Amino acid sequence: MNVEAINERYTSLSETSCCLSCGGAINHAKAQSGEICVDLGSGRGNDVIRLAEEVGEKGYVYGIDISEGMISKAKANLEKFEVSNAEIFKAELEKLPLENDSVNLIISNCTINHASDKPAVWNEVYRILKSGGRFVVSDIYATSPIADEYRNDPAAIAECWAGAVTRAEYLTMLEEAGFVGIKIFEESEPYAKGQAEVASFTITGKK
Repeated sequence: MNVEAINERYTSLSETSCCLSCGGAINHAKAQSGEICVDLGSGRGNDVIRLAEEVGEKGYVYGIDISEGMISKAKANLEKFEVSNAEIFKAELEKLPLENDSVNLIISNCTINHASDKPAVWNEVYRILKSGGRFVVSDIYATSPIADEYRNDPAAIAECWAGAVTRAEYLTMLEEAGFVGIKIFEESEPYAKGQAEVASFTITGKK
């Protein structure tokens, strides 16, 4: 990932009240009691806390983020709300600090588009999911390929548009990682963002 630019942008946003997400993956996730869950790009920890409530004492939730500011805020929120069945890790999405076949559910909101090696991220998602485990991800895709001058610009990527791949590329990555039962829950009309036209969608699949 473009760690430095992303860390700078999202650390500065960690103390604001702005909305950072392009979708509501958690609204479609339907976490069950006792499940082990992961939130990729967990930000301030709001979804981690909600998942922790849904899975209960027998379940557990891991938040993964790269922004030091967001991680600090999320840990403070877990302490503030006395959440004992969750923790926050600092890690890149391409190298998740979790065991093979250990997770029931992975969610993410507008985070995977930041990754420089997206197939590696989806391979990691597949690796840590248990057989039958699922992901529910909200993300963006570009309606046409992003120009190289922006696609390789860390600042533009951190702004949540220049790292987007096309819809066809996105779906191909999921299939090549091994996921089945791929389904789109919701999808927006295309809209302008930065120097691109993008669309948001919420998608699921199973291992």
